[in-house]
Amino acid sequence: MSTDISVVICVYTEDRWEDILAAVSSVRAQSRTALETLLVVDHNASLLDRLTGEYKECAATGEVRVLANAGPRGLSAGRNTGIAAARGSVIAFLDDDAVAERDWLRHFAEGFEDPRVFAVGGRTLPVWESGRRPAWFPEEFDWVVGCTYKGHPEGRARVRNVLGGNASFRRSAFDIAGGFATGIGRDGDRRPLGCEETEFCIRLTRARPDAVLLVDDRAVIHHRVPAVRERFPYFRTRAYAEGLSKALVARSVGAGKGLESERRYTTRVLPAGVGRGLRDAVLGRPGGAARAGAIVAGVAAAAGGFVAGSVRARRGAATFSTVEGAAP
Repeated sequence: MSTDISVVICVYTEDRWEDILAAVSSVRAQSRTALETLLVVDHNASLLDRLTGEYKECAATGEVRVLANAGPRGLSAGRNTGIAAARGSVIAFLDDDAVAERDWLRHFAEGFEDPRVFAVGGRTLPVWESGRRPAWFPEEFDWVVGCTYKGHPEGRARVRNVLGGNASFRRSAFDIAGGFATGIGRDGDRRPLGCEETEFCIRLTRARPDAVLLVDDRAVIHHRVPAVRERFPYFRTRAYAEGLSKALVARSVGAGKGLESERRYTTRVLPAGVGRGLRDAVLGRPGGAARAGAIVAGVAAAAGGFVAGSVRARRGAATFSTVEGAAP
């Protein structure tokens, strides 16, 4: 069965100009050629014009197309715009500040050889602007900077949800479950919310219980982590925002599925991480106590966000909407 892959990259700021060019170049250099690359610009006329000029020749051949987000501001609506315009039988998503390894799409395509598979995610590695991981930053919280975290399934494994910045879906998944929910995920530089892909994946498997979602850690991308995100204030803010997002997901799909993976992570992965940090502290290794403390602080921040988000949802202050029939 032929698998034509459209790649969607959502962009919003000219501050990431070089990152965007690098992301597109990494797609064009794939060992398995993408059918097309779609750059969806989130309500930024200057960036839209600049990218249209940059890829004018590629647009003529259909290799790279530049589109304006047709929905409300934010990542979810941008993705939905890309889905609606994509021609491939599989739609892959790549962050605008990441580059994919050469065989990224090849490993995605291999997963879809099984007709039961509706989504395949990959492994996202951090590229720290400072040149190295901060000694205090626990690997268990790499999701804070959009990367694969310690405790995430390894190898090729079935998962509840894939991570949105390095993921691929059958087009038919969007016909079945609609599009990504707006009001959950990121909106430019505002509060760093997330979880829209979690909500979508749960909605998909509810609509299609036999659907298989996989992670294949051979499908690797490298995600740039700017200096501001290497600092504890961002870490705490992002953890709090994750709690807010998880409250919205739980409201949408129920706490059972919405928090299924998080329970294992909180009761098994994080206590082991605290133990490793304290052991390293006893052994005199740098950052051990700080990593243990960061895990505790991150859990507290996420829990606080979840409580606040749950209260807001009950009062009707937190809203989001799903998009039905995102694909044409």
